[in-house]
Amino acid sequence: MSDRSPVVRRAAEVEYETVEAADGMEKGVLIGDDQNAPNLAIRRFTLDPGATVPEHTNEIEHEQYVLAGEYVVGIEDEEYVVSEGDSLFIPAGAVHWYRNEGETKGAFICAVPAGDDEIELLEERG
Repeated sequence: MSDRSPVVRRAAEVEYETVEAADGMEKGVLIGDDQNAPNLAIRRFTLDPGATVPEHTNEIEHEQYVLAGEYVVGIEDEEYVVSEGDSLFIPAGAVHWYRNEGETKGAFICAVPAGDDEIELLEERG
C-alpha cells in the first residue's frame, strides 16, 4: 500500500497564471508536485484568440489532448491544425510553437513526467 493519499481536485481550486513567454496563454496545474503526484504532472493550458507561443524546446516530453478550439501547432518543420479530440506527442528536445488564428479560445491538457524541465526559447528564424 502506498503512503500517498488519493486526491480529487475540483476545477474551482485550480489557479491559472499567465505564461510569461507567450502572448495570450494561461496555465493551470491540475495535478502535480503540490498534490504529491510522484510520476506525472497534468496541466491545462488556454490559448486566447490571436495567441502566439514562440518556438521553444523542453527537456521533457509532452503528451497533449485538445479540449476546445482549433489552433496551429508547429513541431520541428511541420505545422498541424488541431481541434477538440486530437492528441499530440511532442518528444523531449523537439522545437515546437503554438498559434491560435481562430476566433474562439483553445484549450488543451498537457501531461509531462514529474521533475524539473528546462525550457529554451529559440530566436526567431530568419
